[in-house]
Amino acid sequence: MQAAQRGGFTQLSQLGVLIGGVHYLLDLREAGEIVSVGTLTEVPLTRDWYKGVSNIRGNLTSVVDLPRFQGSEPTPLDASCRIVGFASVLAFNGGLLVSQVLGLRNVAEMEVVVNEPGAADGRAWLPRSFRDSEGRIWHELSLAALVQDQDFLHIGL
Repeated sequence: MQAAQRGGFTQLSQLGVLIGGVHYLLDLREAGEIVSVGTLTEVPLTRDWYKGVSNIRGNLTSVVDLPRFQGSEPTPLDASCRIVGFASVLAFNGGLLVSQVLGLRNVAEMEVVVNEPGAADGRAWLPRSFRDSEGRIWHELSLAALVQDQDFLHIGL
């Protein structure tokens, strides 16, 4: 019943991550492997939000700093940072730099937030926002929609 009231969600548990001070929810079907940051190799003549490539299990994976992509300050690198890869079903060999992985979150226990100021700004990859029982705002981040965004795909200067 609650799922029907919240827009017919079939995926109730999502991965909670903190990216640059903002809470995001990732669909488990779209999120891939989660690894420590390790060494990032910079790629010349790319935008500053494109952090470079990382060798993850023998595969070179592109790494993006989402807050910087959105025009905010870069995500500070520290021991809690991780790379959340895109699932293979998305056919996009990349990952997001996240400040912290916060574990599974059940959106059925959250309320939908309507018209959260500045949340989506017309971006299809930020379809909804939620408020949890502690009052925190969580933004649903669609990795499938993000890899279709033309600005996201153009990393070159």
